Amino acid sequence: MFGKRILVLIPHPDDEVVACCAAIGRAQAEGSHIFALYLSHGCIARETLWPWQRGGYAAIVARRRREADDVARFLNISPVGWSDRPARHVWTQLPMVYAEITEAVKAHAIDQLWVPAYEGGNPDHDALNAVGSLFRASLSVLEFAEYNFFQNKANAQSFPFLNGHETILTLSPEEQTRKRAALKLYQSEQGNLNYVKVERECFRPLADTDYSRPPHPGTLWYARFQWVPFRHPRVDFTRSSEVSTAIAAFLRRD
Repeated sequence: MFGKRILVLIPHPDDEVVACCAAIGRAQAEGSHIFALYLSHGCIARETLWPWQRGGYAAIVARRRREADDVARFLNISPVGWSDRPARHVWTQLPMVYAEITEAVKAHAIDQLWVPAYEGGNPDHDALNAVGSLFRASLSVLEFAEYNFFQNKANAQSFPFLNGHETILTLSPEEQTRKRAALKLYQSEQGNLNYVKVERECFRPLADTDYSRPPHPGTLWYARFQWVPFRHPRVDFTRSSEVSTAIAAFLRRD
């Protein structure tokens, strides 16, 4: 099920805990070495913050980095790259992201990639899923469900559509305790992690996906509050059509 040298593609620090904390532990128990590639520093761009928050931006980013380092030590995973790219920008820079992943795969003799699911939780997650599809010819690629708004309700650790190849990990009490402890290390994100469930994790081999279409019908998770009539920093106003267009352009180029 698990590779021996696994690279976890982390769009934002905390996704490694949300998606696959228990899976990391189980893979390590089987002898796997887990590497972590952080494709953004996890904080929104400075210019997106309220004006009065911008002066402390460097400290905000540094805090998230410290938290990620603490989590990496706690989970015994090996960071192999840290991008200074803001959150919500991974999907806009796919050629550079692909190059960073390719370099890490070669440098660390990776035999398996773990990527976020294509589920409409976050544009950066969906874009990384598409990038992961380019590695299937040479590597095993697993996708992990995090959160989605399929059928207009919050869903955690479950795919919008099943294909029969899913693996459900039912977390033991010890694994649940460990996951809660890892989540608490991301103190700066506590207000954004209330959707996370610790009873299960769900993954499967990367599915065949039509990236020209949204992950599911209806409102996507990141579009839930786009009705807000002004540019609130906490609302991602990205349109799913923008993400699909960026992915399609990238895949054509590749």
